[in-house]
Amino acid sequence: MRKTFLILSLIVYMMSMNAATKVKVQRIDPTNWYVGMKDASLQLMVYGQGIGGATVSTDYPGVRIDSLVRLESPNYLLVYLNLKDAKAGKMPLTFQIGKKKVKVEYTLNNREMSGEKRMGFTNADVLYMLMPDRFAQSATHVKEMKGLNTYKEDRTQPSLRHGGDLEGVRQHLDYFNELGVTALWFTPVLENNSPDTDNGFSTYHGYATTDYYRVDPRFGTNAQYRQLIDEAHAKGLKVVMDMIFNHCGFEHPWVKDMPAKDWFNLPEWLEDSKGTSNPTGTRFQQTSYKLTPVLDPYASKVDMKETVKGWFVPTMPDLNQQNPHVIKYLIQNSIWWIETVGIDGIRMDTYPYADRKGMAQWMKVLDMEYPHFNTVGETWVTEPAYTAAWQKDSKLTPMNSYLKTVMDFSFFDKLSQAKNEETDDWWKGLNRIYNSLVYDYLYVNPASVMAFIENHDTDRFLGNGKDTLALKQALALLLTINRIPQLYYGTEILMNGTKEITDGYVRKDFPGGFPGDQRNCFTKDGRTKDENAMFTWLSKLLHWRQGNNVIIKGKQTQFIPWKGVYVIARQYNGKTSLTILNGKNAPATMEIARYQEVLNGAKTARNIITGKNVNIGKDVKLRARQTLILEL
Repeated sequence: MRKTFLILSLIVYMMSMNAATKVKVQRIDPTNWYVGMKDASLQLMVYGQGIGGATVSTDYPGVRIDSLVRLESPNYLLVYLNLKDAKAGKMPLTFQIGKKKVKVEYTLNNREMSGEKRMGFTNADVLYMLMPDRFAQSATHVKEMKGLNTYKEDRTQPSLRHGGDLEGVRQHLDYFNELGVTALWFTPVLENNSPDTDNGFSTYHGYATTDYYRVDPRFGTNAQYRQLIDEAHAKGLKVVMDMIFNHCGFEHPWVKDMPAKDWFNLPEWLEDSKGTSNPTGTRFQQTSYKLTPVLDPYASKVDMKETVKGWFVPTMPDLNQQNPHVIKYLIQNSIWWIETVGIDGIRMDTYPYADRKGMAQWMKVLDMEYPHFNTVGETWVTEPAYTAAWQKDSKLTPMNSYLKTVMDFSFFDKLSQAKNEETDDWWKGLNRIYNSLVYDYLYVNPASVMAFIENHDTDRFLGNGKDTLALKQALALLLTINRIPQLYYGTEILMNGTKEITDGYVRKDFPGGFPGDQRNCFTKDGRTKDENAMFTWLSKLLHWRQGNNVIIKGKQTQFIPWKGVYVIARQYNGKTSLTILNGKNAPATMEIARYQEVLNGAKTARNIITGKNVNIGKDVKLRARQTLILEL
């Protein structure tokens, strides 16, 4: 009976659409595609008033329409194509409802290179993370663009937009070379067309996507993004794109016209709110922000539901990756950006909040298409066992994530504690780092774990102070241990700040990046004496690290902190580096006899910062909190 009713409903619907004056296709995602992919399938999400009732045909050689999926909204139609034998060109698609039809040309492009030739970031790289809105503004920047939801640029307000753009970043590519980093990670650059709130907040950060195929016009255009990446590549710099599959922005068209009831997780509260983002008095459920249930073998259903189905915040609708059409859309989007602008890696936000099987499917597809590409997932739990279980091929869990790189929140957490402590004989200070690294046996590939000392979601390492001794120790560890290191913009010039009032205070503007700035910290003359000292120290370390196989490939040996001194050695092909840290607020001694297994009787070593020789034929005296990086 139900089947008969559905057939009759479709007939009535088609008859009503036959009376329509026009068949209109307003949008197709992806906006274009590429031939020669290993996966020949292509999902086209077609949007237009009443398009869901259309039939679709094409006579393009090598293309087959496999299926049409009609969603609950009559304004969407999913067209699944097989492009196995297709060549590049303009593919005609005819959409017809009754006697009315419209023909659309869809572009199929050749790929610039095969997927095997695309190389991702590795532990040979140092990633420099920056927020485009807060880094630099170009002279052609339009302060307040028309056609977007209400927003304001005001650099005095920490949570409003400040006006940085991609062209501003492009104009400072030489700065990154001077510093010595090799890859740039931008926080999301896609359109965030959310209006400013009445209490002074905006989506300047980029984590509320409203168009997955468009760079936010305040940052620039897709073409400008491509130009920036091309020029970065020409200067030896890779570019990592920040993506978010867990949620989108409330102003995404999917919210006002939901393709299907299960396009989002727990969308029923929107009925109570009458389509607004006000959760008051509704069935709204926010995530618990507790990620442990995802891997907990004893997890309750209610805990799991709160973690993966609860919304991050009311203004960020939670996407349902268990819906096969949703995850296909997202997978294709990541491929499209790789092919279209040539990104060298992806950083995936809020990784465990999304459906685990769906994300594994995404990673498996990318690994098949781009075996040397790399993606890092944000896995914010501070226990190594949790993080390690998310790495590709881990034996700690029966489900393979296919995620090559995970973020080392344990290192960050332990270092955040250690910097405020003296190193004792057991647990405190630098012992915390030692006791974190001892669990590297849990990782399939420790060299493909990303370490960091701060980022846009944490307090700055310096807090509200300027403790350069602690900062040097943190950076020395970060850049010499068996990890992929990630820096946060401005650390090299002692930028500080905390989140105690708002996140904006750890996301301040880079001095000299904006018109009217009193100082230009992109130049030596514009920096203070202390800023130049930090910049020079870090730059020497970064340039020494570039192409250094002792750090990239070397065996790691760490020694339990002894009388306050922590030593980590890296060794490769007869060469050795030593990272030596005094974790005490008083002078200490590195007792050379204890470290002979990595010294092999050597009597001198070179200080990689000063270039001077250090006598290691006898005990080495260390100043309070001193950092030494030696090579021999």
